[in-house]
Amino acid sequence: MAYTTIDDPSAYFQTVLYTGNEQARNITFDGNSDMQPDWVWAKIRTQTYSHRLFDSVRGTGKFLHSDGNDAEGTQNANVSAFNSNGFSLGNDNGINSDGDTHVAWCWKAGTSFTNDASSTGIGTIDSAGSISADAGFSIMTYTGTGSNATFAHGLGAVPKMAIFKDRSSTGYWMTYHQAVGNGANLVLNETNALSAASVWWNSTSPTSSVFSIGTSNNINVSGRNYVGYLFAEKQGYSKFGSYTGNGNADGTFIYTGFKPAWFMLKKTSATDPWLIYDNKRSPINQVQANLQANSGNAEATNTVYLDFLSNGVKFRNTDNDGNLSGGSYIYMTFAENPFVSSTGVPGTTR
Repeated sequence: MAYTTIDDPSAYFQTVLYTGNEQARNITFDGNSDMQPDWVWAKIRTQTYSHRLFDSVRGTGKFLHSDGNDAEGTQNANVSAFNSNGFSLGNDNGINSDGDTHVAWCWKAGTSFTNDASSTGIGTIDSAGSISADAGFSIMTYTGTGSNATFAHGLGAVPKMAIFKDRSSTGYWMTYHQAVGNGANLVLNETNALSAASVWWNSTSPTSSVFSIGTSNNINVSGRNYVGYLFAEKQGYSKFGSYTGNGNADGTFIYTGFKPAWFMLKKTSATDPWLIYDNKRSPINQVQANLQANSGNAEATNTVYLDFLSNGVKFRNTDNDGNLSGGSYIYMTFAENPFVSSTGVPGTTR
């Protein structure tokens, strides 16, 4: 059997740490990586300051805040280029403040994609962006119609998670996750518990070719421009699932089939933050350094404690944000290396 479809996850996902200097510069990935990122999500670790999200589809300098509902902004002193082994920065405080430590999480898509729905018969509205069917990741843009619609996503597999933002106006980050289904929604920039309604996904699950959107103002106003980040699950590289907390310091174990490089969780049963962990800010177990996708707060180490294992995630305390007894949670995670490579070589723990 094939244990993984991707032996080298760093070809599609990288975390990079850097110290700001308020000077135009290049940020490069560790080693000899030739990954050219298409989505860069950056955050100052040492200050309260909004997250900055950039992608190659919307273009350099254009940013969104995962912790806010603002429309798309433009600041050329932000990310000014997506390079063959990293990205270029300007001198803006939000992404390159002098003396502050920063983190950037970076994903590769890389293949241009367009779909004219009327010509292809795939979907009901046009979409365009960048995809990696191999990594199960696509960045899609579309223009809203105000009516229930579908658009092509290019993945060739069913998306398990998708995050959308209105670029033209203020609006919530609408988040679909397969574990909670097509009748419910989470808001990335808020701590809200799961909310049920048909206006988000038209009560229709995505397919291997199209994604369904409803009539919510946050996802489909006529004439407004939107961006979506869509993810299909790839064995040994990415996983999008759910778990139930056990309220024990010998906490819940999540089998992923790989050693995680990046992990984000959200309690769906109550008001709690979106917590983000990675293997660079916490290079050894326990993994404690976290940032909140819904908040500009500086990095903290006083909430949920984890171990990143060779084949999954193990919770190590009883904090309600991540391991409340009976609490319901969703997660998304990407690999540092697979549990077993495609040639049968086992991975190692930390």
